[in-house]
Amino acid sequence: MAWIILFIAGLCEVGWAVGLKYAEGFTRPVPSLITLGFLSASMGLLALAVRSLPLGTAYSVWTGIGAVGAVVLGIVLFKEPVTAARLICLGLILSGIVGLKLTTP
Repeated sequence: MAWIILFIAGLCEVGWAVGLKYAEGFTRPVPSLITLGFLSASMGLLALAVRSLPLGTAYSVWTGIGAVGAVVLGIVLFKEPVTAARLICLGLILSGIVGLKLTTP
């Protein structure tokens, strides 16, 4: 169950990271509130997950999900560049997430 909670926390991490772009420095009220909601949910769920998962693993997986999701949505939503180097780096992050999951009891 902790891994599911951590995965949802990572998705919320993506939500607040992307929300920062839409909030435009917290100058837009509705996107700012949504961003803060995702931030609160992300932190709260991470706190639940670390009750039973090792901190280093949970934090690394959480930030990894956030990083991969933010890059992918940056490409899709904001037309950020897609290069071989970026895709290789995303693959490395994903392999690290999977590796941590597989090696954590």
